[in-house]
Amino acid sequence: MAVTHGLTVANSALDTFCANYNSGTIKVYDATGGVPANATVALGSQVLLGTLTFGASAFGAAAAKSAAAVAITQDSAADATGTAAFYRALKIDGTTVIEQGTVGTSGADLNLNTTSIVVGGPIQVTGFTKTMP
Repeated sequence: MAVTHGLTVANSALDTFCANYNSGTIKVYDATGGVPANATVALGSQVLLGTLTFGASAFGAAAAKSAAAVAITQDSAADATGTAAFYRALKIDGTTVIEQGTVGTSGADLNLNTTSIVVGGPIQVTGFTKTMP
Protein backbone atom coordinates (compact mmCIF):
# COMPACT_ATOMS: atom_id res chain seq x y z
CA MET A 1 0.00 0.00 0.00
CA ALA A 2 1.32 3.46 -0.92
CA VAL A 3 1.47 6.25 1.64
CA THR A 4 -1.21 8.90 1.26
CA HIS A 5 -1.92 12.00 3.29
CA GLY A 6 -5.11 13.59 4.48
CA LEU A 7 -6.24 16.54 2.38
CA THR A 8 -5.83 19.22 5.06
CA VAL A 9 -2.38 17.98 6.11
CA ALA A 10 -1.20 17.62 2.50
CA ASN A 11 -2.35 21.11 1.54
CA SER A 12 -0.76 22.64 4.64
CA ALA A 13 2.53 20.81 4.03
CA LEU A 14 2.58 21.93 0.40
CA ASP A 15 1.95 25.56 1.32
CA THR A 16 4.82 25.43 3.82
CA PHE A 17 7.16 23.70 1.37
CA CYS A 18 6.28 25.99 -1.55
CA ALA A 19 7.15 29.08 0.51
CA ASN A 20 10.80 28.05 0.00
CA TYR A 21 10.53 29.14 -3.64
CA ASN A 22 9.36 32.70 -2.89
CA SER A 23 11.64 35.15 -4.76
CA GLY A 24 14.01 32.29 -5.61
CA THR A 25 15.27 31.15 -8.99
CA ILE A 26 15.24 28.23 -11.40
CA LYS A 27 18.53 27.57 -13.18
CA VAL A 28 18.17 25.52 -16.36
CA TYR A 29 21.11 23.41 -17.56
CA ASP A 30 22.06 21.19 -20.47
CA ALA A 31 23.39 17.67 -19.88
CA THR A 32 27.00 18.29 -20.92
CA GLY A 33 28.97 16.13 -18.50
CA GLY A 34 25.81 14.29 -17.45
CA VAL A 35 22.94 15.11 -15.13
CA PRO A 36 24.03 15.07 -11.47
CA ALA A 37 22.63 12.09 -9.55
CA ASN A 38 20.75 14.39 -7.16
CA ALA A 39 20.51 17.97 -5.92
CA THR A 40 23.42 17.60 -3.49
CA VAL A 41 25.99 16.59 -6.13
CA ALA A 42 28.19 19.49 -7.24
CA LEU A 43 27.79 20.75 -10.77
CA GLY A 44 30.63 20.04 -13.16
CA SER A 45 30.80 20.88 -16.86
CA GLN A 46 27.03 21.34 -17.25
CA VAL A 47 26.21 24.55 -19.11
CA LEU A 48 23.87 27.08 -17.51
CA LEU A 49 21.36 27.95 -20.20
CA GLY A 50 19.40 30.51 -18.23
CA THR A 51 17.87 31.67 -14.97
CA LEU A 52 14.19 32.31 -14.30
CA THR A 53 12.85 34.09 -11.23
CA PHE A 54 9.95 33.24 -8.94
CA GLY A 55 7.72 36.02 -7.68
CA ALA A 56 7.44 37.00 -4.02
CA SER A 57 4.58 34.49 -3.80
CA ALA A 58 5.80 31.70 -6.04
CA PHE A 59 2.82 29.35 -5.72
CA GLY A 60 -0.90 29.69 -5.28
CA ALA A 61 -2.54 28.12 -2.24
CA ALA A 62 -2.52 24.33 -2.33
CA ALA A 63 -5.80 22.64 -3.14
CA ALA A 64 -6.58 18.98 -3.71
CA LYS A 65 -2.97 18.09 -2.73
CA SER A 66 -1.52 20.22 -5.53
CA ALA A 67 0.04 23.68 -5.83
CA ALA A 68 0.86 25.40 -9.12
CA ALA A 69 3.51 28.06 -9.61
CA VAL A 70 1.90 31.40 -10.38
CA ALA A 71 4.77 33.80 -10.83
CA ILE A 72 7.86 32.68 -12.75
CA THR A 73 9.50 35.45 -14.75
CA GLN A 74 11.00 34.17 -17.98
CA ASP A 75 14.64 34.59 -18.83
CA SER A 76 14.33 36.97 -21.77
CA ALA A 77 17.93 36.39 -22.94
CA ALA A 78 19.34 32.88 -22.50
CA ASP A 79 22.99 32.66 -21.46
CA ALA A 80 23.94 29.86 -23.86
CA THR A 81 22.68 27.58 -26.62
CA GLY A 82 21.86 23.98 -25.77
CA THR A 83 19.18 21.43 -24.96
CA ALA A 84 17.57 21.93 -21.57
CA ALA A 85 17.86 18.68 -19.59
CA PHE A 86 17.53 19.50 -15.90
CA TYR A 87 17.00 22.35 -13.49
CA ARG A 88 17.86 23.34 -9.98
CA ALA A 89 15.52 25.52 -7.95
CA LEU A 90 17.27 27.80 -5.46
CA LYS A 91 16.03 29.75 -2.48
CA ILE A 92 16.20 33.55 -2.45
CA ASP A 93 19.79 33.37 -1.12
CA GLY A 94 20.86 32.04 -4.52
CA THR A 95 22.88 29.16 -3.06
CA THR A 96 20.51 26.87 -1.15
CA VAL A 97 19.24 24.20 -3.55
CA ILE A 98 15.58 23.31 -3.00
CA GLU A 99 15.43 20.59 -5.64
CA GLN A 100 16.70 19.26 -8.94
CA GLY A 101 14.42 17.82 -11.60
CA THR A 102 13.84 17.02 -15.24
CA VAL A 103 13.02 19.54 -17.96
CA GLY A 104 10.74 18.88 -20.92
CA THR A 105 7.84 20.34 -22.84
CA SER A 106 5.24 18.11 -21.15
CA GLY A 107 5.23 15.51 -18.42
CA ALA A 108 8.52 16.71 -16.89
CA ASP A 109 9.14 18.15 -13.44
CA LEU A 110 9.54 21.56 -15.11
CA ASN A 111 7.84 22.18 -18.44
CA LEU A 112 9.16 24.81 -20.84
CA ASN A 113 7.79 26.06 -24.14
CA THR A 114 10.84 24.44 -25.78
CA THR A 115 13.95 22.57 -24.65
CA SER A 116 15.96 23.91 -27.60
CA ILE A 117 17.47 27.00 -26.03
CA VAL A 118 19.24 29.62 -28.16
CA VAL A 119 21.61 32.19 -26.67
CA GLY A 120 19.83 35.53 -26.38
CA GLY A 121 16.41 33.94 -26.82
CA PRO A 122 13.70 33.53 -24.18
CA ILE A 123 13.23 30.65 -21.77
CA GLN A 124 9.61 30.36 -20.67
CA VAL A 125 7.93 28.02 -18.18
CA THR A 126 4.62 26.50 -19.23
CA GLY A 127 4.07 24.38 -16.12
CA PHE A 128 5.54 23.83 -12.66
CA THR A 129 3.40 22.05 -10.08
CA LYS A 130 4.07 20.41 -6.73
CA THR A 131 1.90 17.56 -5.51
CA MET A 132 1.66 15.38 -2.44
CA PRO A 133 0.20 11.86 -2.25
